[in-house]
Amino acid sequence: MTRGFVLRQAVGAALAANALRPLPGAPTSVVAFFSGWLTTELAPHLLAVTAADAAQHAARHGTRTRSDRVGLALAAASAAGLAAVIATGRGAGAEAESALVETLGENYTDRDTAIDHPGRPVWRQLLNPFWMRNKAVTRVRNLAYGPGGRRARLDIYHRQDLPSKSPVLLQIHGGGWVIGNKDQQGLPLMLEMASRGWVCAAVNYPLSPKAKWPEHLIAIKQALAWLREHVAEYGGNPDFIAVTGGSAGGHLAAMVGLTANDGRLQPGFEDVDTSVQACVPYYGVYDFAGDTGIKAVLQRVHSGLMPMVLGKNATFPDDYRAASPLAHLRADAPPFFVIHGTSDSLIPVAEARIFVDELRQVSGNPVVYAELKGAQHAFDVFPSIRSISVTQAVGRFLEWSRSATTDAPAAGTAAGTESA
Repeated sequence: MTRGFVLRQAVGAALAANALRPLPGAPTSVVAFFSGWLTTELAPHLLAVTAADAAQHAARHGTRTRSDRVGLALAAASAAGLAAVIATGRGAGAEAESALVETLGENYTDRDTAIDHPGRPVWRQLLNPFWMRNKAVTRVRNLAYGPGGRRARLDIYHRQDLPSKSPVLLQIHGGGWVIGNKDQQGLPLMLEMASRGWVCAAVNYPLSPKAKWPEHLIAIKQALAWLREHVAEYGGNPDFIAVTGGSAGGHLAAMVGLTANDGRLQPGFEDVDTSVQACVPYYGVYDFAGDTGIKAVLQRVHSGLMPMVLGKNATFPDDYRAASPLAHLRADAPPFFVIHGTSDSLIPVAEARIFVDELRQVSGNPVVYAELKGAQHAFDVFPSIRSISVTQAVGRFLEWSRSATTDAPAAGTAAGTESA
């Protein structure tokens, strides 16, 4: 019994230590990510479990043996580490708000009162973070936006009363361009924005190694073209579409924002408007060719992943730069809100810093950058202390972007629809 207690607390202390300071280096990056991600975003739950386990063991066994004392000491260390993780996560809202104020100005929220009113109670999301539902939001599943079977489908989320001429948010899932689907990511943000009256779309796209670049991006643009033609049927305004996504989805969102109306990426629908009015990439990949010189980026460039995505016949560096947001910076880029965590084990935060610095030198629109202390990759997949406050900040940015676009009417309501 005592041996099991010591082992549990040793594992807990190791997880807390990795959450505070992730294991460095490529060989351990995936392990550091998975353990760090779950520990940082579930820290309150883990702290409660640790405290309960320690209290129960102390009540039953006391501190009679050395193992008892070691186990309780490890529990104390784990609890202290988890408390520090929680404190860091609580600072994310201030970090994101500071980034918004720094770039948009202290009075950026004056444009629209909807900015100050989040659509969902926070405590309910934290109590059971994996139960991501909202009775006020209807989901319309598996709408075909083009040929390609299940990989060419999207879901629509809208408020149950079917808003009219509402801004639209397109969510692109991550997964290293090789895994993932529209059901797994972006739900907290989509439910938040749909409850505010936005219309949200989560899209699938073809995956590598079967798909070769730029098939992924072409499919997203086909989905965007479909939305421009059909989103009004679900209450959306096709004149205002924002795009977001995390990891590979962040890369694709950035590419959508930076390659608007590029006929080479719109075969058969060259004349369709594929511009977006705002872009919010989370922990995205911005350098495919290693132009930043960052060691971790160079390791990724020369890994086996890039030939899977770009194709074995891709030429370096031209074909690599063709897929790199850093190579597509433009003066007419839409407003960007770039978000990245300092503890990201899969994509280095320095990559985001360089991308933001270079985009700011070129773009005529605001480029907001929130660097979140202690945040791991995928921190926003489910509601947490950190992700909820960042979701609300993104909501404020999106509302600002909508209200700053003079031809995008505010969200309204029309006749009700049946809940899905």
